[in-house]
Amino acid sequence: MTAAYVRAYYRVPAERGGRVEAEGKPGRITSFAGAHIRIRLDGEKHSRPWHPTWHMKYLDAAGNVLFHEPCTGPSGCCGGGS
Repeated sequence: MTAAYVRAYYRVPAERGGRVEAEGKPGRITSFAGAHIRIRLDGEKHSRPWHPTWHMKYLDAAGNVLFHEPCTGPSGCCGGGS
């Protein structure tokens, strides 16, 4: 699948080179693999696949959030429940 597919299907602003926070960890999108995005977290040597919306924030160049899927699970997410 392609970047265009990921953007259209998940309705996210995913771009190669774009900044993200994956599970609260900052990184950069390096490529697209199937319906996933590959992210190299800051300080790591290699990228790995991530789901485009699971605990994912897309950031602009200034670090402002462009997109964040709201947490809707019973125990919450992005930090857990009580």
